[in-house]
Amino acid sequence: MLLTSIFFILTITLLGLFFIPSTNTNVIRVFSLFSSAVVLLLSCGLLVQFDCNSYYFQSVVTYSLGSELMNLTFSFGLDGISIFFFVLTSLLIFLCILFIWNERLLKEYVLNLLLIELLLLLVFSVLDVFLFYIFFEAILIPMFILVGIWGSRERKIRAVYLLFFYTLFGSLLMLVGLLYIYSIAGTLNLEYLLAYQFTMEEQCWLWLAFFLSFASKIPMFPFHVWLPEAHVEAPTVGSVLLAGILLKLGVYGFLRFSLSLFPDASLYFSPLVYLLSVLGIIYASLSAIRQTDLKRIIAYSSVAHMNLVTLGIFSFNIIGIEGSILQSISHGFVAGGMFLLIGIVYDRYHSRLLYYYGGLVHMMPVYSAILLVFTMANIALPGTSSFVGEFLLLLGIYKTNVVSAIIGALGVILCGAYSLWLYNRMIFGNLKTTFIVRFKDLNFLEFSILLPLLFFVIFMGVYPSFFSNFIHLSVCNLSLVTMY
Repeated sequence: MLLTSIFFILTITLLGLFFIPSTNTNVIRVFSLFSSAVVLLLSCGLLVQFDCNSYYFQSVVTYSLGSELMNLTFSFGLDGISIFFFVLTSLLIFLCILFIWNERLLKEYVLNLLLIELLLLLVFSVLDVFLFYIFFEAILIPMFILVGIWGSRERKIRAVYLLFFYTLFGSLLMLVGLLYIYSIAGTLNLEYLLAYQFTMEEQCWLWLAFFLSFASKIPMFPFHVWLPEAHVEAPTVGSVLLAGILLKLGVYGFLRFSLSLFPDASLYFSPLVYLLSVLGIIYASLSAIRQTDLKRIIAYSSVAHMNLVTLGIFSFNIIGIEGSILQSISHGFVAGGMFLLIGIVYDRYHSRLLYYYGGLVHMMPVYSAILLVFTMANIALPGTSSFVGEFLLLLGIYKTNVVSAIIGALGVILCGAYSLWLYNRMIFGNLKTTFIVRFKDLNFLEFSILLPLLFFVIFMGVYPSFFSNFIHLSVCNLSLVTMY
């Protein structure tokens, strides 16, 4: 019931916004914010009523489209793997709508954000592989518009083309794989396919087809080229959604499909995943150190962290996979907060070059304190959300591949190097007195937007079992995990 209500509210909101004049910005603000708040509350309601003692899909709803020619049935539901991605999406969209409160072209902006939210929630809950592909790819359209229209610089056209090319091209083989699955299995319903036995040869080819799509979304090395460009040119909320949610689509795809449907092929290709992941971790970490653009530093940091997550996914043990999911959730909070903080100073200063920043602690002490917490979370300091996820996934991959675990740990150390360097340059460097008048500390709205993310970064670090209790049985139910 709650799942249906969420989809219904978002659909009605999108339709209603079309009939509200663009000039009536106050109505648009209140209507969109109220709708996103209701969706967030209902998502939390799904979390409250979730049964942690069951690994089955819960809150399942089924829609039938019957006709004389065919009868189409589609199911939606949530398990421990998808529930937190679902809630994270609702939370970040709500905060993004608050952040663009005074934005130009507000109606079009809000329409894009709510459409992204609807598609993401459908992706994380749909139990039909073909519909997953449709929603998975449809997200590209509003993101293309978001970066192309509200992007900050002239290179934004190049950025959206890279975004579109890499993610769409990578998914074409997935479509071919889906057509083949339907030809041999006669269905694309996920619950039926989980019980279907593919041959080893079929698994290998299908795994590769799905891998290109998910690897482009994460993104893994060498499919990462589009991400730094997209982050740099995207508006602040675009970067928040890219890092906070859209990168998790690849993680979710690996967990939901690659490991579950093609377990033997996942084992067979695991050395390839280890190689690409460790290359991505080292390359992205070293690239982050030499950047001067604030958003580009965090973008490369996201690449390194998400490649670390893939290591944990393919550790094939409960500890590593749980750590990967926890790190993915944590990265949504941390990266979302970091990009919001960068967007706040960009709105004041209209520059993201590190050279122009320094000594902010003297003029923005509250900002500096909050940035410190997110920086410590980014380097996985104990007591923050990232520590739990990174420690578990490194422990998990250590049981499977020692070399990959050591290189992954090196990536964590390098993360500390560029994160602390960035914080020191921005906060404790020489005060740029020429521009001192432009700097003001966080206002009430900005602080309110950052507060929920700050809370979850600390709460997850102090009480991680709250999150792990939800995901444990679903992870145990994965085909490969039962083998170890």
